[in-house]
Amino acid sequence: NWDVNEGAAFPEFNRNIHVVEPFDIPDSWTKFRACDYGYGSYTGVVWLAVTPSEQLIVYRELYCSKVTATDLADMILDAESRDGTIRYGVLDSSLWHNRGDTGPSLAEQMNMKGCRWRPSDRSKGSRISGKNELHRRLQVDEHTEEPRLVFFSNCTNVVAQLPSIPLDKRNPEDVDTNAEDHLYDALRYGIMTRPRSSLWDYNPVSHRTGFQAADSTFGY
Repeated sequence: NWDVNEGAAFPEFNRNIHVVEPFDIPDSWTKFRACDYGYGSYTGVVWLAVTPSEQLIVYRELYCSKVTATDLADMILDAESRDGTIRYGVLDSSLWHNRGDTGPSLAEQMNMKGCRWRPSDRSKGSRISGKNELHRRLQVDEHTEEPRLVFFSNCTNVVAQLPSIPLDKRNPEDVDTNAEDHLYDALRYGIMTRPRSSLWDYNPVSHRTGFQAADSTFGY
C-alpha cells in the first residue's frame, strides 16, 4: 500500500476500500458541507452526503487560495446549484471573531451572500476528538461490511492529502498542524456535527408526544 507513510496519522486509509467512483447522489439523502478557510494559505471545502446506512460520502471538494470570503461564497453556491437541499454548512469558528475592527466578520460576509454556515466546535479537546472520530469512520462497519466514510475518486486533493498527514512528534494524539491539513480540518469539522440520515430526522414541533430536545442545535 503506497499510501502508508512512516509516521502517518491515518495508516488505515486504503484507496481500495475508501475511494469509490462517483455516482448520482439521491435527492433524499442528507447533504451538508464543511470548510476551513484561509486566504494567504489555502481554503478547503468538502461536501458530504449521508446514506440510509449512515455511511458518509465525500462527493465534492474545493481547494483554492487567494480567494476572498465573498468570492468563496459565490463559488460554493455555484458548485451546489444542482444539489438540491444542503442541510447545513459548518465553518471554522474563528471566522466569527472580529479582529480589531467593527465591520462584518468573514463568516457574516458569507452568510449575507446566502452561503449559510454555523460555527465549528473548537473547544478544548475538539481536535483530538475529531481525529478519533475520523479513525472510527475509516473503520469497516461490522454490520454493513463497508467503511463508515468513503470518498469519490474525483476528490483528488483530499484523497492525496489524508494518507500523507503526519502525526505531531510532540503530541502523537494529534496531527502535525504544520502539514497541509486544510481539507483534513474541513473534514474533521464536518464529521463532528453528528450527521444523520434523513430517515432518522425527527421534528418535535410536528409531533404531539411531549418530546423535548435536550440540545436545540441538533434536535435530540
